[in-house]
Formats: sequence, structure tokens, C-alpha cells
Amino acid sequence: MFTQLLINGLIAGSIYALVASGFSLIYSTSKFVNFAHGAVVAFSAYLLFLFSMIIGWNFWVSIIFTLIVSMIIGYGLHKFYSLFRARKSSSVILLIVSFGVLVFLESLILMIYGAEIKTVNPFPVQKGISIFGGIITPLQITLVLVAILLFVALFLFMKHTKTGKAIRAVSDSKEVSEIIGISAERIYGIVFIIASLIGAIAGILIGLEQNLEPTMGSQLIIKGFTGAVIGGIGSVPGAIAGSAILGFAENFGIWYLPSGYKDAIAFVLLFIFLLFMPQGLFGRKK
Repeated sequence: MFTQLLINGLIAGSIYALVASGFSLIYSTSKFVNFAHGAVVAFSAYLLFLFSMIIGWNFWVSIIFTLIVSMIIGYGLHKFYSLFRARKSSSVILLIVSFGVLVFLESLILMIYGAEIKTVNPFPVQKGISIFGGIITPLQITLVLVAILLFVALFLFMKHTKTGKAIRAVSDSKEVSEIIGISAERIYGIVFIIASLIGAIAGILIGLEQNLEPTMGSQLIIKGFTGAVIGGIGSVPGAIAGSAILGFAENFGIWYLPSGYKDAIAFVLLFIFLLFMPQGLFGRKK
């Protein structure tokens, strides 16, 4: 039982971390909570379903088009939010707008695909692999490995590339960055594209691992937001670590509690950190 819960926590933490990393990347630069990021993840999963299961394209071609369309959606969201930034709207206004976008995109999914649960199953069902008494499928192993590789690639990009350093500069101080010639609006656009790419990869992996439902974006962003708060909402590494903690806490929590309390565990952790450690484990007090 311990091994199985450990494996389940690792899988859940990987999924939450993929959502939380893109979410925190946007927050660290744009300084507002973009709840619509959850809808981008869900929309990506449904795009994969559209291309591979309805249209019938090759699976890998479907993935490529899903990634491209998701990045376009992300950039479109950036341009939409820039209209409000041009009017000097506050972070609270942008948060409300992002929540409206979340509801709109989920309603759009519901209108196009209906309320029925959908599945993406391009591969035959594979037998699980036993590891110290716990069972994990090849798809789940792939999910965890892709998440790890993506986080390493994101770290190297942010640390060693010119664009990554510019993103970090804007994150530290928009005003100082613009003084030295870095366009904050351009960086915002790049960040939304990167975050949407990460979200699309998360949506693809979630679509292959779980069933699709129109409201999955809201569920994912709650878990991603909680993971980001635990780790430090402005810190991408912190969001990844916080999501891992959330994944393990949920799965080990239901060792003693009924499985229906899994979401309650997430909310209890969220409330505890918001009350007693709002800066998170890796955030900075301000």
C-alpha cells in the first residue's frame, strides 16, 4: 500500500507541477493570478481528442498541432490582457478577467464537445509494471519522465539563455528592465507562449492518462494554484516542489480518510499556507 500511494503521489504531483509551473511563470512576470491557464490545459486535451480521435490524424501530428494551437491561444490571451494593462487595470481586475476567460473557455468546450466524458486512447491498453508491490503503467512512467525532462529544460532555458535572463529580469523589476532596454510587453508574450506550451504538454499527458470533462480546467487550476502557493507563488521551482508535496499529501491522506476527502486535503493545505505562510516555502516575504 505504501509503495502504491508513493507512486500515485508522484504521478499526481507531476501533473500538478506541470500546471503550477506555467501558472507561476505567468504570475512571476505579469504579477496577476491567471486562472485561465487551467482552461488552456483543458482546451489542449480536447484539441488532442479532436485531432486524433474525431478527425483521425496521426497521433504525433495531432500532438504537434495541439502544441501549435495552444501556443497561439496563449499569445491571444496575452494580447487580450494587454488591452486591460494599457488602461492601467489593477491585478485584481486582471484576476477577475482571467476567471471570466476560464468560464468562457469551459463553456466553449461544453458547447462544442458536450457534457459527456471523453477518452483519448490511441494506444492499446498496456499491462502495469510491478515495483516493490506497487503498480505503474508505461504511460504513467512516460508522464513522470516527460515532466522531469521539461522541468530540467525550463531550468536550463531560464538560467542560460538570453530570453530566460530577460524573463528573470522582468520578474525582478519591470521598471528597471525597461530602463536597460527590455520590453516588458514582449516578455509577457513570450512567457504566455511558454506557459501555454507547458500547459499543452500537461493537457496531452492528462488526456492520455485520465478521462476528459469540460470542467477539468477548474479542477486543475485549483490544484496548480495550491501547489504554487505551497512552494511560493512567484517561484517556478517552488511551484514544482509545492505540487509534489500536494500530490503526496493527497494520496497518503486517503490512507486514513475516504478517497472523497482528497480535494478537501488540498483546500486545507491551501488555507494553512495562506494563513500562516503566504509567501510559501521558497517565496520571499514582502
